[in-house]
Parts: sequence; C-alpha cells; structure tokens
Amino acid sequence: MERPKNRFLEELEQGLVDYLDKESILLEYEAHIDEILLEAYDCKDEQEMFETIVSRLGCPEEIAGMWKEELSVTPSNMKWLFILMNIFFFGGGSLLTFFHNVFEWKWLSVIWSHLTAIPTLIAFIYMFFWALLGYEIGKGFGHGGRNLLKKTFLLSLIPNVVLMVLTVFEIIPHSWFEPLLTKTFIIACIILTILLYPISWLGYRWGRKASV
Repeated sequence: MERPKNRFLEELEQGLVDYLDKESILLEYEAHIDEILLEAYDCKDEQEMFETIVSRLGCPEEIAGMWKEELSVTPSNMKWLFILMNIFFFGGGSLLTFFHNVFEWKWLSVIWSHLTAIPTLIAFIYMFFWALLGYEIGKGFGHGGRNLLKKTFLLSLIPNVVLMVLTVFEIIPHSWFEPLLTKTFIIACIILTILLYPISWLGYRWGRKASV
C-alpha cells in the first residue's frame, strides 16, 4: 500500500513547496500514515486506503494551508514570548516579595499569607506553564521545533537559576521567604527544576502529535 501513501505525500509536498522545513513536516506525516497503514492492513483497495488517510489526517491542500498559518508565527517570536512570560512570573513574584518585606502593608501581607499557604498549587501551575511551552512549540513547529524547545528552555531557565544563586548566597535575605524557605521546600524546588525539561519535552511530543 505504498501508492496511497506516496500520492498523499506528493500532493502535500506540492503544497509545501515554499517551506524551508518541508522535509521535517513530510517525515512527520509519513510516520502517521505508516501507523494508519498498520491499523488498516486488511484493506486492499488503494483508493479506499487513500480516502482513509485523508479522513484521518485531512486533505493535503488543507494541511498545507494549516501549516502556512501555523508558520506565520516565527520561532523567534514564540521563543521570546515564553521567555518574557517566565520573566513576568519571576518579576511579579520578586516585586511581591520585596514590597511585602520592605513596606509591610497589611493588604499585601494578607495576599502573601494566602500564597505561601498553597506552594504545592503554585508549583503545579508553574509546571503546567512549562508543559504548555513544549506543547505550543510542538504544535506550531512539529519535528523542527526540537532545537527551538532547547533554546527556549535554557533561556527561560535563567531567572530560576539567578534566583537560586541569590538565595543560596543570601544576597536575598532568607527571612524574606518565610515560611516557605524550609529544607523540604528547597529540596522540592531542586527536584522540580530538574523535572522542568522532561515536562516540557512531554508537552512538545503531545503538541507535535496534535499538529497532525
């Protein structure tokens, strides 16, 4: 059943003629077509098989149009969007910590006490952010987004590392993070930081599959 597969890929290639990442996209769809062929191994009619592929993946013209829209978001824009979002999270948290400890406003103390009471929830929300990073890159750039994910991850991780260094060397007073800064919390932060890339990678794989 190579003919339906080759026909589909040839039509898709014609629609992707101007794309620099065309080969990666074709490889991605070829892998999914192989899965479909394995599932429908008992089908002997080539036209029926081609129609099955189209029903599962969409017609080549529609797919090419989808990629044209997806690729209008440049890797550079996507990368800096998530980097700035991570800086926003850390910047907002840093300002909250600074104002709470310097000015001791009552209303801010109430917010601080509520946030420090739910560190686990905050950690899960933050891990979801990193999973979303991988998912959006996988969905938007497919197989070609692997290097983009690595670059975005490393650059986005800079605020995390800077904060850890400033805290470990007590450039930022430990008292500012009470009651969070316990031995258990520090160990949890280290473990979660180590897990961030695997979480992003799983999100990337999920997004890459969803792009097809």
